[in-house]
Amino acid sequence: MTDRTAVIQDGAAAAVALDPVRARLLRALREPGSATSLAAELGLTRQKVNYHLRALEAHGLVELVEERRKGNMTERVLRATASAYVVSPQAWALVAPDPAREPDRLSAQWLLALAARLLREVGTLITRAGRKRIATFAVDGEIRFATAADRAAFVGELGEAVSALVARYHDEGAPGGRPHRVVVAVHPALPDTENPPDENPSDPENPLDTGTAPGAGTPPGTGSTTRTEESP
Repeated sequence: MTDRTAVIQDGAAAAVALDPVRARLLRALREPGSATSLAAELGLTRQKVNYHLRALEAHGLVELVEERRKGNMTERVLRATASAYVVSPQAWALVAPDPAREPDRLSAQWLLALAARLLREVGTLITRAGRKRIATFAVDGEIRFATAADRAAFVGELGEAVSALVARYHDEGAPGGRPHRVVVAVHPALPDTENPPDENPSDPENPLDTGTAPGAGTPPGTGSTTRTEESP
């Protein structure tokens, strides 16, 4: 199995991968398999599996591992080119969300547009880098606020702390410096089905929705995108 995530940036490839049968084949082909073995595993005819495999191979989603001679036939063994796939918003560039088109920077819609841009840009970096590592950093966690006031205070302090760090390290004129995008997000966590929270994610007092949290907007002087410079 190829232990990596591939980013699908082509609309036609995305349409192929999103077909339910082909998605099942991609999952099965995390380990090499043939049309015969896949037909038995998925309960399909070998002819139908071959049809879908040709489409996947044509768009670079599966690759040939080996060919085996069986009597007067040649069995082709294939595997997925990645262990997981992500469809970039670039695949639907004409209708992809754009942070610049969302006037309310405290709305969930703007956050969604930022997430789409993040996926598109990081996906492009991964595709260009091939198997080389990319200098990135991320923090993921969960916090439970006792009150909406605590939530508002947290968002305010977080915004101020990020603004201070950007002001400290940003150097517009650094020779050989490299721009980096900084995205910080807070949103209600989806409820766990076995232990649902008692807070309504659509709480009208949520400062992330209403814009009442002090300091929750874009840090002063940074515009819609906060960027830092880091020496190579």
